[in-house]
Amino acid sequence: MTVYALDALDLAALLCSRVCHDVISPVGAIVNGLEVLEDEKDAEMRGFALDLIKKSAHTASARLQFCRLAFGAAGSAGASIDIGDAEKVARGLFAGEKTQIDWRAPRVLMPKNQVKLILNLCLIAAAAIPRGGVITVIVDGDAERSPRFSVTAKGANAKLASHAPALLAGTPEGAVDAHGIQAFYTGLVARAVEMRLTVATDSDFVAIEAIAEFAEARDLAAAAV
Repeated sequence: MTVYALDALDLAALLCSRVCHDVISPVGAIVNGLEVLEDEKDAEMRGFALDLIKKSAHTASARLQFCRLAFGAAGSAGASIDIGDAEKVARGLFAGEKTQIDWRAPRVLMPKNQVKLILNLCLIAAAAIPRGGVITVIVDGDAERSPRFSVTAKGANAKLASHAPALLAGTPEGAVDAHGIQAFYTGLVARAVEMRLTVATDSDFVAIEAIAEFAEARDLAAAAV
């Protein structure tokens, strides 16, 4: 199977577009709120504007903190990240949203690309339940030698985008655009940490599992004995 190769500059540009898409809405709301404060004299409207600014600032901050871990170069090359930090930014991202997060992971240090993988899987899960629901994150196995990640989205009419499996596998049909870059990037990260992604769907849930390839090979060998 030939994996699609995306030019490094195109990858950087598309990821930047993805991050900007996430933060432009709350930042725009802050600007609108400030314009109301500048022109409005009514106390009630000014209070509404201040509330809008406060909520939008919290949203923008939460999204930027999440993106810093999910896409950015948090730490130096080869650095480990406390998975508790990943839980914190994930909960911050979904705070006040229709989607809740059920985080079931030990608080350990993990290689940063494994942490990126977990957070990106959370984004894919959230996109599968636009009406809201519950995202369950499970991390088990040996964190250093044979980790296993499971991210499940459960909600009404849960559905994975039709092009997502191919993007995760690195075999998209046609060019990768700004709409597909996040799933494509998730696949890149999974292959970088030598983990294989599997997808299962039903009428009310989407589940994505990441298994260390060497651990999978060991399990198959044990089963054959």
